[in-house]
Amino acid sequence: MEAGKDFKPYSARQEKFGEWFIKKIGAMQVWVYEKTHGKLWNTFLGGPVAILTTMGRKSGEPRKTPLLYLEVGDEVVMVASKGGMSKAPLWYLNIQANPEVQIQIGGRKRTMVARHATESEEAMLWPKLDAMYSGYVEYRARCEGVRKIPVLVFSEKF
Repeated sequence: MEAGKDFKPYSARQEKFGEWFIKKIGAMQVWVYEKTHGKLWNTFLGGPVAILTTMGRKSGEPRKTPLLYLEVGDEVVMVASKGGMSKAPLWYLNIQANPEVQIQIGGRKRTMVARHATESEEAMLWPKLDAMYSGYVEYRARCEGVRKIPVLVFSEKF
């Protein structure tokens, strides 16, 4: 945790605003990212952004979400942090129902399959994820005692 900081869970009002904000900005980011093949709006606070496409678990429709990512070899790592909110993001629930996804990094789209990182993988990945985006330290602190933030590893589907 950041020195001198005592992060508490968000209030219900903060989460409601955060969800609205993430949805609106995310939709704009997806639109710009796709129109420019990832040349614009491809970062968030210094971290690299990809577009994750899941299938809606209820609707069966494709759902696109801009997310920070880390490439480790041929695999892509993403975190279901939802900005440190008390509930998991909808895209994570969609992956639990159907782990096959599409990930667009720049102009490249790949069909991939998600799995949860093992404990040893998480121990190796969290320092790299924190170095990429320091906000993850705060998010984990806000979720402490509320939920464990999942780390997902995506592998190419063959």
